[in-house]
Amino acid sequence: MSDDADRPWFDANRTPDERLELLLAEMSLEDKAGQLFHAMITAGPGGTLAEEQAAFGLPSNAAAVEGLRMTHFNLFGAQDSAADIARWQNALQALARSTRLGIPVTISTDPRNHFSDNPGAAILAGPFSKWPETLGLAALRDAALVQRFADIARQEYTAVGIRVALHPQVDLATEPRWARQLQTFGEDAALTSELGAAYIRGFQGDALGADSVATMTKHFPGGGPQKDGEDPHFAYGREQVYPGGRFDLHLLPFEAAFAAGTSQIMPYYGMPVGTEHDEVGFAFNKSVITGLLREHYGFDGIVCADWGVLNDRPIMGHPYPARAWGLEHLTPRERALAALDAGVDQFGGESSPDLIVELVREGLLDEARLDVSVRRLLREKFRLGLFDDPFVDVDAAARIVGSEQFRAAGEAAQRASITVLTNRSDDAGPMLPLRRGIRLYVEGIDREVAAAYGEVVERVEDADAAVIRLHAPYEVRGTPFEDHFHAGSLEFAPEVVAHVTGIAAAVPTVVDVFLDRPAILAPLVEAAAAVTANWGASGAALLDVLTGAATARGRLPFDIPRSTAAVEASRPDVPFDTEDPLFRFGHGLDLGS
Repeated sequence: MSDDADRPWFDANRTPDERLELLLAEMSLEDKAGQLFHAMITAGPGGTLAEEQAAFGLPSNAAAVEGLRMTHFNLFGAQDSAADIARWQNALQALARSTRLGIPVTISTDPRNHFSDNPGAAILAGPFSKWPETLGLAALRDAALVQRFADIARQEYTAVGIRVALHPQVDLATEPRWARQLQTFGEDAALTSELGAAYIRGFQGDALGADSVATMTKHFPGGGPQKDGEDPHFAYGREQVYPGGRFDLHLLPFEAAFAAGTSQIMPYYGMPVGTEHDEVGFAFNKSVITGLLREHYGFDGIVCADWGVLNDRPIMGHPYPARAWGLEHLTPRERALAALDAGVDQFGGESSPDLIVELVREGLLDEARLDVSVRRLLREKFRLGLFDDPFVDVDAAARIVGSEQFRAAGEAAQRASITVLTNRSDDAGPMLPLRRGIRLYVEGIDREVAAAYGEVVERVEDADAAVIRLHAPYEVRGTPFEDHFHAGSLEFAPEVVAHVTGIAAAVPTVVDVFLDRPAILAPLVEAAAAVTANWGASGAALLDVLTGAATARGRLPFDIPRSTAAVEASRPDVPFDTEDPLFRFGHGLDLGS
């Protein structure tokens, strides 16, 4: 390791701008190129540095830092131990500090305080406190609670050394079939704007500093209006369409994010069709990134392209093309040049600094253009205090992450976010709340959990009531990565409807649906005595609500369409556009305490 006396950018008595320029002057072309890549990374067992991960195409931690000279990494996969994450982070920072320039590493993550597990969108909570998904936060319509959630997640992230949130996702869920709704705040632009801004304030604070987690707000200029609801992670979902002419509506949540001070922006993969903008993916779209984001909105923070826009690569054993929609005919380095020309600073999920080095050495890219982006990237590291102290306290991480207080707050939000859609009455009164101690038949709930609320029986005919938990339907597409993105039909399979109808005919039945998309619920509503929606809630949280031990306060964050025909006739860019919805945005019944 070099003596820090020879590295004046570590001198905290100098101004951040002085330190930045001193560092930039010492950086080689290879050093600068490495900053432009925000790569996936894994932690080794027990908090050690990871070796090469051939299954995911990832270099060893040492090769990424020392060889490729990268310093921005997206921590991949769920972990069991906060202390191990902290140990690994410290080992990675020590490795980075031992290099010639000693540039500290910035660690980012997809959301990891929830229930879903999607390698392209979200990570299981593991040791972190467990909250309802973002749609569930939207169902609560409580900006103060959203900010409190984000502040708790900030404390947990910083405890283990995670300093960038690859969220919030402020896209508007205006296409009911779209696969990415779960991490949004729903269909309404005003609610999304209010809650998205609260989320950013909770993570970043009033200004970016040593206790902050920088937010990478996504997906500019709004990823919701997908043709047929397909997602642009895949070639068949590359088109974003605006038949209702509502392009500007999707910008409103980003305007609120800018006002809240979001540090970073991620453009989406989609290519706009039939607008004034070029029909190329947003990461390559100069009129969107430079014209709209940089010039119109004056955003001078970091713009990071969504993951995998340069190189074709296998995912979970299956080949996938780069998401360079509209530029599929270009080479990876030509795509890199196009994105930099559009105004992008960094490439997510890529590890190809050599492409940038080649472009500069061949005279196709001016090194001064690199300096513009490298300044933005390094400036954030200084603002986050990483040059002053990038290390974390392992014992404190074990105490803070998933603390009893934080877990209790998450569990309370789970219960509160549950949304009661129907509660049928008969001569004995309404179905809900259920009386504790009755004989229960359950599906989708651990029997030991249910036993705390009643006598669990094996046969439907022996029960006083049934509680059935379902997942909103989706189409199986055939490859593991695709199947993590729940897309396609919103209708429950006939055999599922028949099964639920049969149970409901035998015993009064509650059906609870995990609504990661607005499913066609009409057949279930017709059959069941009560229907609830959850957005990530444990079996105990649900049963607390169903038995009246806790109050459900959830309200729908989107309309529930009445039919597939209504969905197909709706315009993807227009909110609340399905004809005669079964339940409207804001619907939710009160059961009392």
